[in-house]
Amino acid sequence: MSEAKKKKWNSAILAPVFFPAVAVIALLVIGTLSNPELAGEVFSDVLAWITADFGWFYMLAVAIFLVFIVSVAISKWGRIKLGPDHAEPEYSFLAWFAMLFSAGYGIALLFFGVAEPVLHYSSPPAGAAETVGSAKQAMQIAYFHWGFHIWAIYGLVGLVLAYFSFRHGLPLSMRSTLYPIIGEKIHGVAGHVVDTFAILGTMFGIATTLGLSVIQINTGLNYLWPDIPVGTMVQVIAIAVITLFAIMSVVAGLDKGIKRLSYLNMALVMFILLFVFFAGPTVHILETYLQNTGAYLNNIVERTFNLQAYTRSDWIGNWTLFIFGWTIAWAPFVGLFIAKISRGRTIRQFVFGVMFVPTMFTFFWFSVFGDTALNMIMNEGYTTLIGQVQENEAIALFKLYENLPLTSILSFVTVLLIVTFFVTSSDSGSLVIDSLASGGHTDTPVWQRIFWASSEGVVAGVLLIAGGLSALQTASIASALPFAFILLLAAFGMWRALVIEGHQYASLKSAMRTHRRGVHAGPSYWKKRLAGVVDYPAQQQVREFIEHTVVECLQDVGKELKEHGWDTHTEFDAENIRSILTVHTEGEMEFNYEVRMRSYQRPGFALVGNSGDKQYYRAEVFLRQGGQAYDLYGYEPGDIINDIINQFENYLQFMHISPGSLPWDLQQHDEDLKSET
Repeated sequence: MSEAKKKKWNSAILAPVFFPAVAVIALLVIGTLSNPELAGEVFSDVLAWITADFGWFYMLAVAIFLVFIVSVAISKWGRIKLGPDHAEPEYSFLAWFAMLFSAGYGIALLFFGVAEPVLHYSSPPAGAAETVGSAKQAMQIAYFHWGFHIWAIYGLVGLVLAYFSFRHGLPLSMRSTLYPIIGEKIHGVAGHVVDTFAILGTMFGIATTLGLSVIQINTGLNYLWPDIPVGTMVQVIAIAVITLFAIMSVVAGLDKGIKRLSYLNMALVMFILLFVFFAGPTVHILETYLQNTGAYLNNIVERTFNLQAYTRSDWIGNWTLFIFGWTIAWAPFVGLFIAKISRGRTIRQFVFGVMFVPTMFTFFWFSVFGDTALNMIMNEGYTTLIGQVQENEAIALFKLYENLPLTSILSFVTVLLIVTFFVTSSDSGSLVIDSLASGGHTDTPVWQRIFWASSEGVVAGVLLIAGGLSALQTASIASALPFAFILLLAAFGMWRALVIEGHQYASLKSAMRTHRRGVHAGPSYWKKRLAGVVDYPAQQQVREFIEHTVVECLQDVGKELKEHGWDTHTEFDAENIRSILTVHTEGEMEFNYEVRMRSYQRPGFALVGNSGDKQYYRAEVFLRQGGQAYDLYGYEPGDIINDIINQFENYLQFMHISPGSLPWDLQQHDEDLKSET
């Protein structure tokens, strides 16, 4: 047998993850098929229990995800690349966004784009129905459900996976997110459990998506050809047929399969979006887009923590918690897929691309379809749309087309688009679950991806048999509960890793400066350097070093520069214990080299044999741009002078490439240094 054929059929599964996940899925399928009615009742009870007792946890967790990912992006860590510093993005922004959109939530927009605003307008969670107020509230709720929050969930998973995998060489698997917390134990039982929960959450999240899509496909086919009935058996058959197409895409691979289908998806999406935009109330759409975006931003905090605590109803469980739970359950899939296609981007680029761009597109989508539907109801008398949507949510989009030209063509294109979304979702999901079940390996045998693609279709069909949309909702919310805890741990783990990387960067910078010293050192230089590394000097020692040795070095350099025509000034600030050399250049930014005493808590490992002061002190270098995080204490005068010259040389190079410039932040920092006490 050839090597290629062997690779095609060899196994790459990680048994402690693969078999428990398969066992749980098999038990669910067998149990549901043996008694669908009982399974439906169980699903209903579980949904009610989670909504009542854990709704607050879902809302709080999602809020934490959003705050965390935005904070990381705007912090100094935002410049860190998801990969080596020299890495470049593998895909163009257009290809990246197309795959992200197709895998992320395309089916959801087609299903809820018209249905959700109409349903909230006719049955709002608060206030009178079918009024201008309920129309505004309907659009704000739709924006909230599909805005920054769900992309913060997707983005968090994708960010931590890409960071730990591409930056630190860990497996592209959920277990890697816990490395800063449990270390090498991620390769043991704890890691296996995390990946198993990730597989189950992904499986039920994808099953929910596929279930919604096939319901809408069935409705669309019935709309185009009334002889095709709307029913569970038709939907199960549709799942089987489309799953075959998904398997074909899986075999083709990421670049040939998903990427090409993603481009087709985007082309079809833009066709129907722009057609409805121009055929509908174009100016009204633009006005509501701006107004609703402003209302969303204005009320985002209040809605984030609104649990209807004083007016208990099933609304929040059927809508907000379902959508957030569905997103959390699906996050391992979307997040891992986003991570796979985001290597080489910085954290800031990643967060901006994953959150801002899709959210603004989503808002425009809901304005085009949702506000067009509301305008037809409120201003054109198309009130029958409300009853039709209440009776069958999946038909909402097709009924909207009835009041637009080219109804049949739009309906056919929409059905085709849902099918391609189905295929890309199943295809992408199979690759992700297969990677999780293989310990993070991406180059796995074809039969494993075929197995998972088939399993997704089976689970989606079984949940439809057990209770339709209600069963799908319950599966998503229930599987999301344990995974929400895992995501909180992942966020904490990434925060710890970023803090460590910051220390590592400072240490590397310090080490680089240290290695540049020693030009004038003798044979025993290394002994003095080693003594400086393990010594933790007292305050008086460092003060005398700065006041005498450092000041003398600064004066020597200043004197020499004066002989070359430079205007220099040297001073010792006894109150703040710092020595400063200033080189004035008329009309240009001046050069400041400062050595300042700073105190630190003596580390625990350094207390051995030191029963005295728990504080130790450093003679740190400060330039105009701030502290340089390296210590001069203990170095010979020749080494100190060499460092001053190195920094002056850097200053001259900066002035050479940017003559006459004085950035505001440097000016401000200069003032801060002068006024600091």
